[in-house]
Amino acid sequence: MKIAIVILNWNGKQLLEKFLPSIVKYSNFNNVEIYVADNASTDDSVAFVKQTYPKVKIIQNHINGGFAKGYNDALQHIDADIYALVNSDIEVTDGWLNPIISTFEKEPNTAIIQPKILDYKNKIKFEYAGAAGGFIDKYGYPFCRGRVFSTVETDSNQYNDETEIFWASGACFFIRTAVYHELNGFDEDYFAHQEEIDLCWRAKNLSKTIKYIGSSTVFHVGGATLKEANPTKTFLNFRNSLFSLLKNLPENKLFLIILARLVLDGFAGVKFLMELKPSHCLAIIKAHFSFYKYLPKMLKKRKKYAKTSKYYKINSIVWQYFILGKKKYEALLK
Repeated sequence: MKIAIVILNWNGKQLLEKFLPSIVKYSNFNNVEIYVADNASTDDSVAFVKQTYPKVKIIQNHINGGFAKGYNDALQHIDADIYALVNSDIEVTDGWLNPIISTFEKEPNTAIIQPKILDYKNKIKFEYAGAAGGFIDKYGYPFCRGRVFSTVETDSNQYNDETEIFWASGACFFIRTAVYHELNGFDEDYFAHQEEIDLCWRAKNLSKTIKYIGSSTVFHVGGATLKEANPTKTFLNFRNSLFSLLKNLPENKLFLIILARLVLDGFAGVKFLMELKPSHCLAIIKAHFSFYKYLPKMLKKRKKYAKTSKYYKINSIVWQYFILGKKKYEALLK
């Protein structure tokens, strides 16, 4: 089984200097090739890789098309059985590939896998973007085992298992090449943020299995490209989540859930105002107008795939977290 580790880079020389060494060190197998897919960087990160790591292959994209287009463009040039899409701010560990490759070999219907993702800055904590595998509630709000909204759990081996999840984090995302191309890759209209949730949802619509493998561990800095406090991240997260709902919800749930979600987003905007974060409230308003602009295009996209009604375990993560005070994943299931 041939593995291609693909690191998307945009002006990230400092990140490559810091994190590429661990990937090179712990991925030194005959069946593994490492690529840096560069999104038209203007720094000298490409020159650094060429000079320092001549065995690492470089694919140079002509424009910075963000996460989605950046990977779609680069992966056209890579021959492999499995794509391992790894953020440039990920530190991997000894043996990180072994349980993941083993699972792909044993389970032909498993299409996508995520390892345990811990916080590089505080290595006993799970990391916000992915933690121990992702889910969404009925209204499309994402959460993770190990991270619900802003509450991040300490890793005490509670998620050292292997289990099926709904979405895998794009920070460290393994996918069968055939499935990636069957789904036509990431949706480039997302640009960045939550495109992996949409891709996983589309894979679920094709009855594919998505798994979390807790015996593989990586550490993620998080927010190295867009900080959590950046309103652009708020805009992309809210708009792209609406995109995923519109594209993937079953017909009988579509109108009412979208309507409810628009109302809930309004409450989120009010909350931002009360927290004296008007730029984030404005970002939600802009996200909704952008969503309306893309409505015809997204409605065409939803016709391409069958829809599954089994996309959520919890009706409302907002209700559970903010009203009932359930801050951890295990509490949500009680």
